[in-house]
Amino acid sequence: MSPIDHFSSGPLTPVVAYVISTAGSMLGLMLTSRARLTGGREATYWLLGAALAIGGTGIWTMHFIAMLGFSVSGTVIRYDVPRTAASAVLAVVVVGLGLFLASQHGERWPYLLGGGLLTGLGVAGMHYLGMSAMNLSAHLSYDPVVVTLSVLIAIGAATAALWFTLRVSGALKVGAAALVMGVAVSGMHYTGMFAVSVREHTEPATPPGARGIDFLLPLIVGLSLLTVGLLLALILSPSEKELRGEAEFRERLRGHGEEGVPEIDLFGTPRR
Repeated sequence: MSPIDHFSSGPLTPVVAYVISTAGSMLGLMLTSRARLTGGREATYWLLGAALAIGGTGIWTMHFIAMLGFSVSGTVIRYDVPRTAASAVLAVVVVGLGLFLASQHGERWPYLLGGGLLTGLGVAGMHYLGMSAMNLSAHLSYDPVVVTLSVLIAIGAATAALWFTLRVSGALKVGAAALVMGVAVSGMHYTGMFAVSVREHTEPATPPGARGIDFLLPLIVGLSLLTVGLLLALILSPSEKELRGEAEFRERLRGHGEEGVPEIDLFGTPRR
């Protein structure tokens, strides 16, 4: 069996991966909090942004950065580009489906658990699809017990994340929830990685595909643009305090209308 090193770059890759996962989770929670306050079509846009932040940054980017620290002695690792890209799309899609399901029916535990199951299985699928994108002169095999454990962790982490998106607001609570989500996502990744064992081929050769470092610059640029765009959307939109105040004002107007007080239009004219 070939010796595997999950931390060939030392603590750099797991630390950076955790920070990225936490940052993506925090941004996603901020966006879902905004979606709860707005409602309607506007909420859909915030949830799409949250899916990109959590699925694209908090999960897939964390996975890929952590993979940069994975090495097998005596072999060269290359990545199949289309399959790697497909794993990123899968992460965003399953997180998006879970968020929309939770936003519609998340107050009911069966729907929340169903969304967590769907998202968790999708996240686990993303991880192992990303693993299958690795090309190396060796045969990969997996311990089914550890794989099962990693899938259960993914389902638990996804369910907890969806629960947080429904209930967490405020800087301190969002930050604390993001730290927990970062631990859960990182834990699922490294549990899945420890399920791997490798047997080298008798005649090693350089496999086809791209080097992991080749993804790094596009990843940094894409991540930066995504984060800046979503943060600008948050900054330029009405704050949570303003949205809550507007909602309370509308409720008061609606209450006055029901009590017989004439409602007014935008020009201040009483409606008949």
